[in-house]
Amino acid sequence: MATPVEVPKLGNTVEECLISRWMKHKGDLIAAGDVVAEIETDKATFEVTSPVDGTVLETFFDEGTLVPVFTNLFVIGSPGESVDSFRPRVVTTVGAVGAVGAVGAVGPGGAGDSPAKPHVGESPPMSPRARRFADRHNFHPEVLNGSGPAGRILESDLRKLYQPRAPGIRDRIARRMRDSLASTAQYTLHASAEATGLLALRARLKSTADLRDVTINDLVTFCVIEALLDVPALNAEYIDGRIHQHSDVHMGFACDTPRGLLVPVVRNAHTLAIDELAARARELADQAVAGSISPDDLSGATFTISNLGGLGIESFTPLLNPPQVAILGVGAIQLKPVRRHGEIAFIDAIGLSLTCDHQVIDGAPGARFLQTVKQKIETVELLCAL
Repeated sequence: MATPVEVPKLGNTVEECLISRWMKHKGDLIAAGDVVAEIETDKATFEVTSPVDGTVLETFFDEGTLVPVFTNLFVIGSPGESVDSFRPRVVTTVGAVGAVGAVGAVGPGGAGDSPAKPHVGESPPMSPRARRFADRHNFHPEVLNGSGPAGRILESDLRKLYQPRAPGIRDRIARRMRDSLASTAQYTLHASAEATGLLALRARLKSTADLRDVTINDLVTFCVIEALLDVPALNAEYIDGRIHQHSDVHMGFACDTPRGLLVPVVRNAHTLAIDELAARARELADQAVAGSISPDDLSGATFTISNLGGLGIESFTPLLNPPQVAILGVGAIQLKPVRRHGEIAFIDAIGLSLTCDHQVIDGAPGARFLQTVKQKIETVELLCAL
């Protein structure tokens, strides 16, 4: 009996996926669990496997096609079995029969994408999905040879041209940063905290089997979570003119990956001990770098930390991740002169840069939160009770 396999729902926010590569093709013999295709969201790559043994009877889409979730992707069965009942409905215009770029999730008697009328002088015509892609990205190349029937321009044709100049995730990051600056009133406060206890605790943890993987960043994150519990005004979102303050801390952290900047989220971070926090953050970071992280683990943060200290940056201006109202930048640990008992002493100090949305957080409350973070870091050994 033929078995169809759908494009899976890869998180609550994902509505369509890009078919990036076929690992198996029509006519191939496969076993249950074999990878048949790789698909992409704008943030990660996932494998689609076969649930049964059999033969690949049909693959319904070309590489580079954007397909809605829950749409049949391929069919596994025995040679000779019909796949017609599983074939996705395709909306086409006259002269463009079989245009994959116009896939529609259409039920019996329903209607999918409306045929798009060519612009004046446009030749060849674009599929509806290609036109939406062009409009969404403001990308209208003057000369383009389409790969569809009769030279029809498909979405995959535009993507191939667009990706070299602005890869999908790079474009998403750029748009979010522009939106961040346009929709908020950002200011940044800079301070530092004595890191003597931080370094001493880290050195002690390195000799402990269960805690040797806890990093300086994990310890700072733990301190920030405690500070947010004391000053919950910064653990908030500003949506449609209303402030939504949260009692639970869902901590986002900036992560550099081969695909660009991602922000994994440690949910309910306030409930985790330092070793649990470190383990969860490490797990999410590994998934982000590998490109296998769930989209659900990249959304929902109530506060974000960005640490550039490992790259030697002393202070910087982190940009807000709306609708969050604050983000903390963590800089490098460096020697700093301070006056103590009338004399100059040198201490290890860690840089802290807090960006807030002035629409929600005034300068004084922001400064008080930064002072709370500083106090938590300087008493981290007591705070962690290790």
